[in-house]
Amino acid sequence: MSKVLVSGANGFIGKALSRYLIDQSYEVRGLVRTLGKCKLGIDYVSLDLERSDDLSAACCGVDCIVHLAGRAHVLNECDANPLQSFREANCEASLRLARQAVASDTRRFIYISSIGVNGVETSIKPFDEQCKSNPHSDYAVSKSEAEIKLNRLLTNTKTELVIIRPPLVYGVNAPGNFARLIKLVASGVPLPLGRINNRRSIVSLDNLVSFIAQCVEHPAAAGQLFLLSDGQDVSTTEIVQALARGVNSKALMLPVPDVLLKFSAKLLKKENLYIQLYRSLQIDSSKARKLLGWQPNQKTIEVLEEVGRLYASQR
Repeated sequence: MSKVLVSGANGFIGKALSRYLIDQSYEVRGLVRTLGKCKLGIDYVSLDLERSDDLSAACCGVDCIVHLAGRAHVLNECDANPLQSFREANCEASLRLARQAVASDTRRFIYISSIGVNGVETSIKPFDEQCKSNPHSDYAVSKSEAEIKLNRLLTNTKTELVIIRPPLVYGVNAPGNFARLIKLVASGVPLPLGRINNRRSIVSLDNLVSFIAQCVEHPAAAGQLFLLSDGQDVSTTEIVQALARGVNSKALMLPVPDVLLKFSAKLLKKENLYIQLYRSLQIDSSKARKLLGWQPNQKTIEVLEEVGRLYASQR
């Protein structure tokens, strides 16, 4: 696999993956919507996967496609049909790219999905590859539908499908809820996190990137689904404490009763945020290690502290 196409190459994961593959002597082509923020000096192709009918310029001569591009959030609060918007970006666009992969004789198609396909929380045992899908959000539904349709499309073709479902991906300049959390921690404001007793599986950016790169080449990855994490589950409290040590701030966590927090979240329509902060979501990622021989290069707490230090230095 000498030439790899990375869709979403100017995103948080896409840029890191492109750099890693270049360092590993791969020829990388980046598929992006606009060229304005492309700074890696690689071969970029600008196409809109939701609207472009001809994707041959992106896929021609490519051995492997890593499909990262998609939509994670509702971009317009007035969107009358957010599920359809997610479907167009995460499902239909993925199928369009996969069809072109088949037409271009691309050998492998790696789809970066989401642990949300399994569900929003665990109680009895961690999620693994044998668990049934149970998506709760529009985003997770669109990812689940994409997995199903990609499997149907690529079965009995020369293009091998690999699906990876990561949980929260953290690192320097990570977007979304992680960015908001580290900003709060750095501010030193008291947080209502003093009575949390949960366990969360997360994955560092570098660990995810190294695993994706292994899936590019490893013959045993073909046709497989992988759930991935650092392998070291942590509580929300431990995450906050590690970030606080990194930014050199004291973590002030108030012991607010769970029943009050749950009621407040429902009142403010922040139930998803409540689940992410206070409930458990654990992943059994042993398949990735046993089948491919992959090992995480980084330890969770150490990386969180380093992320905090780098965040503080950037400020």
